[in-house]
Amino acid sequence: MTVQAKQTRGSNADAPRRFVFVLMEGFTLLSFASAVECLRIANRMAGKPIYEWQVSGDTEETISCSAGSRFQIDIPLSELNRDDTVMLCGGMDIHLATTKRLLSWLRREARRGLPVAGLCTASYTMARAGLLDGKRATIHWENHDSFAEEFDEVNLTKSVFTVDGNRMTTAGGTSSIDLMLHIIAKDHDEKLANAVADQLIYNTIRTDQDTQRLSVPTRIGVRHPKLSQVIQMMEGNIEEPISPSILAKDAGMSTRQLERLFRRYLNRSPKRYYMELRLQKARNLLMQTDMTVINVALACGFSSPSHFSKCYRAHYNTTPYRERGSQASRLSI
Repeated sequence: MTVQAKQTRGSNADAPRRFVFVLMEGFTLLSFASAVECLRIANRMAGKPIYEWQVSGDTEETISCSAGSRFQIDIPLSELNRDDTVMLCGGMDIHLATTKRLLSWLRREARRGLPVAGLCTASYTMARAGLLDGKRATIHWENHDSFAEEFDEVNLTKSVFTVDGNRMTTAGGTSSIDLMLHIIAKDHDEKLANAVADQLIYNTIRTDQDTQRLSVPTRIGVRHPKLSQVIQMMEGNIEEPISPSILAKDAGMSTRQLERLFRRYLNRSPKRYYMELRLQKARNLLMQTDMTVINVALACGFSSPSHFSKCYRAHYNTTPYRERGSQASRLSI
């Protein structure tokens, strides 16, 4: 399967703006396809070629997306035109897809001043290359915890997408559409961006002020303001858990009322719910980072590695060490 550029680049000021999509092994098809479709439709709505695109990658053959389909590379990783825009497309196992050759090429092109965008998990690759130091960035919420632990020099947000100078990042999924509509509006006007959105039947255009995850009430299926308030406090205090009594007091209720609230709507105690949040973060860190098990335990509020292991095994039916080992075995296949 091949995605070819539809126009030939010109040399005058009215030449189409070219995007070079750098596909990384296991890239998310939705993020890539959404971005390309926005460019295609923009050309159609404008009645002339205002954008063109080509596909590149760290290979001379084909690259598989996370859905298994393979894409042919149009151009190799080489020096690009000064007015090109690099679009890194990440996905599963992004740390494996981030090769030394790709990092070297990326740093070289960035030093030449080319704009660089990271779709889905490609923010990780940009951060590894040092392109996001001191800048705002975002990444898919599932990778948020591991990214924050590894790149503390990056101002990580939970936005749908971010634009900081000539560095752009998206959270994955349909957030590519929001970024591309932002670019189209900036390059031309909002009328064209809205026309593209209409063609996509994309009713709500999000900005970089919108967050990527659903609200707490929507996620848990319960609209209770005090319950949402407590859960938000829990999610924001994983490394240093807050006691149920303090949570209850801050929410303006007694500890007994807090217990009844969680039992009624979530069928578990506040303590149990909090523990599950901490273990979920621990599993993400084990699967996505090289942090030691002890450091993972500390990052998730466990002062004792043995207690962490006991709780982890009770919830996931395996130990943190075996989880890390199974992940390493899977990645080596």
